[in-house]
Amino acid sequence: MKMKIFVAFITGLLFSNCTNDNVNTDTEVTLTQNEIYDLKFLREEEKLARDVYIYSYNKYKLAIFNSISQSEQTHMNSVLSLLNKYRIPDPSSVQMGIFVNQDLQVLYNNLISQSNISLIEALKVGATIEDLDINDIDDFIINTSKSDLLTVYNNLTCGSKNHIRSFTTELSNNEVSYEPQFISLEEYNSIINTPSGGCGNN
Repeated sequence: MKMKIFVAFITGLLFSNCTNDNVNTDTEVTLTQNEIYDLKFLREEEKLARDVYIYSYNKYKLAIFNSISQSEQTHMNSVLSLLNKYRIPDPSSVQMGIFVNQDLQVLYNNLISQSNISLIEALKVGATIEDLDINDIDDFIINTSKSDLLTVYNNLTCGSKNHIRSFTTELSNNEVSYEPQFISLEEYNSIINTPSGGCGNN
């Protein structure tokens, strides 16, 4: 009888240790509040870019707005994959030009008003959006050490650099220059003087 009790005790102890090991290895990774805020903001910021470019394409029929709006949809999808992975509710509205973040709502309204003035102003708006995106993602990168977030952030930054090159090239073709409003002049010049590439269809 004593032997059976001893064997049962040992079996239970081993099972308990095995269970604890599984719990430790399967611990779910969670995000900080800053990381959550950054992802939700970025999801809507990429939507802002997409919605503004769709609006400008419908108004001026210039191909650059159409192609870059499609890239912005890809960016939105990349951020959504992270939101889904970490079970964060998606703040993005299915309605064009509607935003949960009221700062982005005000910004969208202002950018649409500027884009309405002329094609040149719409191109300036495009450069401004990419300028802002690069600056914001630079800040988001500081807030995380998670490799999956950093991979998406770096890909989106690469895409935004290609986009700002495209918009400023269009402006230059119309003898108009763009002055950065968010990133430094040094960073802007470095981007403009670097060949495009390395971002796929971004």
